Amino acid sequence: MSKRPRKGRPVAFAPITPEPPQPDLVLGLKFTIEARHGGTVLVDMTGLHPRPLAIAFAGALRRSAALGGSIGAASVIKQYLQVYRHFFAWLADEAPKVAGIRDLRATHIDGFSSTLERLGKSAINRHIIVGKVINTLRMIEADQPDRIAPDLHERIRYTLATSAGRSTPRDAYSPFVARALREAARADIEAMFRRFGTDDHTDDGDPIIARARAEVEAIIARQGFIVADHPALKSLYFMRSRRGLPVSTLVDDLHRRHHLHVTDIPPLFVLLSLDTGLEPECLKALTTDCLANPSAGTVELRYLKRRARAAEHKSMRVRDGGIGTPGGLVRRLIEVTAVARQHLSADCLWVYHNAGGLHAGIRHPRERLDAWVARHRIVDDDGKPLYLLLSRLRKTHKALWYTKTEGHMARFAVGHSREVAARHYADLPSLRPLHEATVADAFREAVDAAMPTILPPTAEQALREAPEQAVPLMPPDTVDPLLDGEQDVWLAACAGFHRSPFTEVGSPCSQPFWGCLHCPNAVITARKLPAILAFLAFVEDQRQGLPGSDWMAKFGQVHARIVSQILPAFSDAVVAEARLRAADEHLYLPPETRA
Repeated sequence: MSKRPRKGRPVAFAPITPEPPQPDLVLGLKFTIEARHGGTVLVDMTGLHPRPLAIAFAGALRRSAALGGSIGAASVIKQYLQVYRHFFAWLADEAPKVAGIRDLRATHIDGFSSTLERLGKSAINRHIIVGKVINTLRMIEADQPDRIAPDLHERIRYTLATSAGRSTPRDAYSPFVARALREAARADIEAMFRRFGTDDHTDDGDPIIARARAEVEAIIARQGFIVADHPALKSLYFMRSRRGLPVSTLVDDLHRRHHLHVTDIPPLFVLLSLDTGLEPECLKALTTDCLANPSAGTVELRYLKRRARAAEHKSMRVRDGGIGTPGGLVRRLIEVTAVARQHLSADCLWVYHNAGGLHAGIRHPRERLDAWVARHRIVDDDGKPLYLLLSRLRKTHKALWYTKTEGHMARFAVGHSREVAARHYADLPSLRPLHEATVADAFREAVDAAMPTILPPTAEQALREAPEQAVPLMPPDTVDPLLDGEQDVWLAACAGFHRSPFTEVGSPCSQPFWGCLHCPNAVITARKLPAILAFLAFVEDQRQGLPGSDWMAKFGQVHARIVSQILPAFSDAVVAEARLRAADEHLYLPPETRA
């Protein structure tokens, strides 16, 4: 047999098709970002010109949204995109010669800010909008410093030339509105739980319709939902139509017996917000494992607190009983959504039926909230239809808790520092009557107990706005001069230097300066804390050179008053700031301290 190869057709190989080149996602100006919180965001900057500048902004945005970057939430990424559109539109109209990042100057940032001001944007809004442009430019500079002009380098060190001021916190709803919201939510929730598993009595006694309905419900139980064009559902629809039975809400009514409906979300959200005080975003992120460590009628509610750069797992203890308690309500929700959750393979607490299918997570609740409020005809304090803001529900919870704790900051500031609690949740217009009453009580107690009036910042502001509360101690027209420092002595402001309880009326006070700490004429505000802390340091130093009995006789009372009564009335942050001032200013001690 010949070893020579036989002749035949040449081997045919499949043609090599080169893979299309993968476009640079950033250079394409259209890409997706997997946000750390909130899902995927499609970034489309193809309409922004000039293109080189848009490419620089796109790269900075993607790096800022990466792990460890400054942007973590999908909603914030979308806000940046919106700002970019406004900024590039302004450049196209006002600075058409800008071709790239090297052409951008400080005047362009200032011009954009001025335009926003002319359009009526508040200082805070301008700070937010311009801040996003500034942050983007800082990211670009960090990556390639040589691309930024020197004047722009100096300009991006700050956002606005003037202070944005302090934002006015949203007020809590009044007890009247809170009660209306709570009652409406509870009524809807009770009705919602009653409908699960109940018999349907809408078949008008027709066994054929009843069998058709049972067939449809079996499909819902098996598949999770039924589509509108399913033959079994269409058959049931026409049967009911021929008998004159209602069909307009048939699909929703069938699913409501098995699952939450999207219209159930508003009352659940409102009641949990009022009862827990959780932020809307924290409530939206609740999962089925959010309850832990039940004990003595309470349970730990675990939630995710999203922040600018990360997310923090936190918890609070809530009441745990029936559906009238936060723990009991969440527990019942986990039970009734179990079947829907199996079909979706989701661990989200919020699973419901809507628009022909099952959904997980709450998105865009505004329209549903408005419809729910309108259905219950809930009005505001002026009798007008209520515009419900979820963020105000948290403030409402805090205000109600503040009232229950009678303003006791240590009990009220659960989950917050005292400073944050005082600034964001205690300083609300709806709490102003309570603050004014507290100020009035403080003056009455000072007169009765021969001790100074202590006014933390919130109470000081309340007194300025309602000076008549000081009538037990001084005329209302003397309040502002006293609080502004015109009647200062060393440790306090004096409301009656010639009306001292230690001397005859008309004579100047003869007490040493620390006598203010025992005098009802004295008013102590945060402005006087540095001097009080300096004196406290002197008093404690005297322990080293005096016998214990002598020190106690001379300084024991004032030391106890400062440590036990004055300092605890102020937040930790206010006291810390006063300590720094006392150390930095090297406050003068009066000669009497050496006596």
